[in-house]
Amino acid sequence: MTGQRGSRGGQAGSASLNFDPPFIRAVGLDIGSVAVKAVLLEDDTWRARLIAPTGWSPGESGAEALHRLLGESGVTRDNVTRIVATGYGRNAVESDATITEISCHALGARRLFEDARDVRTILDIGGQDSKAIALDRAGNVSNFLMNDKCAAGTGRFLQNMAVMLGCGLEEFSSLPDDLEPHPISSMCTVFAESEVVGLLARGIDRRAIALGILDAIASRAEGMLRRVGLSASGSVAFTGGASRSRNLARLLEKRLGVPLRIDEASQYAGALGAAEMARRQAIKLNK
Repeated sequence: MTGQRGSRGGQAGSASLNFDPPFIRAVGLDIGSVAVKAVLLEDDTWRARLIAPTGWSPGESGAEALHRLLGESGVTRDNVTRIVATGYGRNAVESDATITEISCHALGARRLFEDARDVRTILDIGGQDSKAIALDRAGNVSNFLMNDKCAAGTGRFLQNMAVMLGCGLEEFSSLPDDLEPHPISSMCTVFAESEVVGLLARGIDRRAIALGILDAIASRAEGMLRRVGLSASGSVAFTGGASRSRNLARLLEKRLGVPLRIDEASQYAGALGAAEMARRQAIKLNK
């Protein structure tokens, strides 16, 4: 099955839960270049989540996301046990601790797919970077590769290509399965834009071009996963905003030859991992 998807509860805005104290409220903030993701855990229960644009000020956006998350959950800051921040803007927001994206995404993906014991590799494609993470049998990070120097193959790259094609990002997920992708030779944003303009001028079907762009991203991701150590007997957890593209997931799975695991909350993997880190730290501190 292409892109095996799960579902996740815990929408922000539901009524506050009643617990017999003491219990742990842990918040994870993933402040990315494009979006801020926030997750609230109450003990081991995923209580609420929220996503908002990062904008020009990661610190202000992170603080506002925290304020909204707690407000919509009926929780005050004083009732939060611990907050952990991750992502490129993690040092711009007030928190109890900051932890690297690799550690948080690995832990968040493990929690998202805790029923899939065969997940040994994680692919995260975010707004302006992509990560390939390999896990050992115990679920610890054994190797990783991160592309944060170039926007090629990221959500920002897809946005730019959508503008060039005159379509919305959602159309990258609704392309026909029997359509053949038109090859795209360049993954550099500037050269890819020129290439797309030329293909459109030649009358190439824009849907085939769009699928070719997705296939080029899949090829780049495949290379990263194989370099960190893709397990032929395991599955790959696909996280980040790009995981919402059904066509990209299908092309990736075809190239990798192993199952992809995708959850409807995959975009929250980093924030969920940060919240789980906060929960674990609180348990240790309270002993």
